[in-house]
Amino acid sequence: MEVPEIEKQIGMNLYFTDTEGLGGQLRQEIEDFIVKEVTNREEGKEGKYLILELTKRDWDTHHFTRTLAKILQVSQKRISVAGTKDKRALTTQKISIFDTDASEIQKIHLKDIELKVLGRSRKSVELGDLWGNDFIITVRGIESSPEKTGSLLKKTTEEILAQGGVPNFFGVQRFGSVRPVTHLVGKDIVEGNFEKAALRYIAEPFPDEPEETKAARQFVKDTRDYREGLKTYPLRLGHERAMMNHLIANPEDYSGAFRVLPQNLYRMFVHGYQSYIYNIVLCRRIERGIPLNQAVDGDLVCFRNEAGLPDSSKTEKVTSETVNAMNRLIKHGRAFITAPLPGFKTEFASGIPGEIESEVLKELGVSLEGFNIEEFPKMSSKGTRREVLLHVEPKYEVSEDELNPGKSKAVLKFMLPKGSYATTVLREYMKVDPLQMS
Repeated sequence: MEVPEIEKQIGMNLYFTDTEGLGGQLRQEIEDFIVKEVTNREEGKEGKYLILELTKRDWDTHHFTRTLAKILQVSQKRISVAGTKDKRALTTQKISIFDTDASEIQKIHLKDIELKVLGRSRKSVELGDLWGNDFIITVRGIESSPEKTGSLLKKTTEEILAQGGVPNFFGVQRFGSVRPVTHLVGKDIVEGNFEKAALRYIAEPFPDEPEETKAARQFVKDTRDYREGLKTYPLRLGHERAMMNHLIANPEDYSGAFRVLPQNLYRMFVHGYQSYIYNIVLCRRIERGIPLNQAVDGDLVCFRNEAGLPDSSKTEKVTSETVNAMNRLIKHGRAFITAPLPGFKTEFASGIPGEIESEVLKELGVSLEGFNIEEFPKMSSKGTRREVLLHVEPKYEVSEDELNPGKSKAVLKFMLPKGSYATTVLREYMKVDPLQMS
């Protein structure tokens, strides 16, 4: 099946399964998207950190931690989480608060927020504590009967299980679902053109944006009149407004315009460009008929860490002498084939996988030295590798959709390791425009 244009723009130009798509819609209700964090943390009774279980409904993680800090009258830096969770969802995760008494939690009365004290710890909740997430996701408004829906689910699931999972693509969230611009800004930065990058982020309109937003962006793109542009830019576009304010005070300081952004945002641009290249390499491997669950001569593999997750910090090249032994490790989930997130020190494969990687870099005109960004060193990236296959074993249930009479619904349950996207699994079942999954 043909993939939507927006997915082609981010390097995802194929489906891994050959089945017909279910169609349907996600998140008709908040409870249609349930996420529960998987961690091995065990809390005690002592330590400077108060550990809580947070269940939130339709709350952005950063918005919640800001609100919590304000109520407790503490710095937001004292609150930490292992990972941000979807906003339009019912999510459960652990959080820690430094030097706070459990009695303080009784002050918290926020709509759609539940906080449960788990204990105390000498260690804050951090990214390394997150192993993955359990998902229970309801797809509603499926046009086919429950019988046909069940048959489609069965066929797609069988294909996924036969191939060991789905491609570990970076989904549209990585790039912007309405305005997939992140990787393009990253490309400009890697090519050393901060002026083009800043103008693209501030002023490049996209078709699915509101008309007034597109008009405001187009005006600034045509005129570069940031002072006048600020009068029409929606207040919700706070990052673009901050960059324009900087450029009004500091004309031509385009790299400085990026410095006014939060670190987690400005680092996303180069990461987005790396993710785009990775997606293309992964598609090219699939198109060439090279399996994702079986290594070939020249592949670079990484190994399982203590948590049972792929650790790409150390890789080993597969040779004709080691390929059989390596494939036994891959079969048992102890080794993983990787593809590059290129940077100025990336290790590349050899053999046919290496040919694909160099072919893609050449076609895109990628300069690896460009990832060493002297003008803004904190944006630089040495690069890394990422496992190509997302191992998943979905379970499903089908019934009539009580919210949409005459239509079906499917409830999918699966666990994913951290850093992967539920939508990369769901797209194989639904085969719809990503906006229907946002």
